[in-house]
Amino acid sequence: MDNILKIKRQQKVLWPEFSWETLKGKPYSRCFQMFAPDISRLGYDDRGRVWSIICPQQGVVFPSSVTLNVEVTVTGQRGWANETNREFAADMTVVGKIWFSPSASQTSLVASMWNLFKTRTLPFPSDKAHAIEVTTHKVGFPDEPIFSLRKGESTEFTAPDFARHPKEAWAVGNLSVQIGPIESTGYDAVDTFNQKVLDIFNRSSGNMLQLDNVLTWNVWFAPPALVITEEWRTHAETWRKCINVDHGATCQSNPAKLANGDPFKPAESDAMGLTDLAALVYQLWGS
Repeated sequence: MDNILKIKRQQKVLWPEFSWETLKGKPYSRCFQMFAPDISRLGYDDRGRVWSIICPQQGVVFPSSVTLNVEVTVTGQRGWANETNREFAADMTVVGKIWFSPSASQTSLVASMWNLFKTRTLPFPSDKAHAIEVTTHKVGFPDEPIFSLRKGESTEFTAPDFARHPKEAWAVGNLSVQIGPIESTGYDAVDTFNQKVLDIFNRSSGNMLQLDNVLTWNVWFAPPALVITEEWRTHAETWRKCINVDHGATCQSNPAKLANGDPFKPAESDAMGLTDLAALVYQLWGS
């Protein structure tokens, strides 16, 4: 946001195709999911220097009607884009963020936990500012937080046709990042709670943010376009604050699928996990 006046050109990511192994180390378990379109963008100046990368987000609705927001938040970027030969190269640092969406507070289960946090002035992951933060790093290098966006599709696996857009897209790039542990909040009990939420999310999402798992995405770009500063500012500010799954189709991700096109079905329901989560809260802080 500090460099927004320097952004003159953009490429929108209309097809952010994510992929990961639902069973770590088992290639046959790989699933594919397109996150919400028209959120992510690559922004650069007239010389091609990259000043901003907005990453995709998604909303997750559990069968219990509890909703979570999931975002890959960019914390730093650098790089260049060359429209003449449709090439680009950028380095990034990101953190995964998970938080309960506003509508989640309408369920009695979440509301009761939320209130217990409030009475003890402890941070509850109710918005992006207080989200559960999952660290990331370059694949195979846990001490290196910087990883790269490069031209072309990932060569680590073969994406199925439904996760490819060579005819519609102007260009494609790929990124891979390895998942690290959650960031501590400074409160042991809150960290225990946050890890439990992450565990429930992973069981329901196919271990997307499981420790040491690798999250890869092929980003398929629309043709370059001019940036209207006020439109960019509004767009960035809207999604910087949070995504709300109740906003409708603009924010919806496609269902996750296996490579053969079958819908991915998690092995476990979240219902028991959420009940256990509530029990954990009362165990930690009482009724």
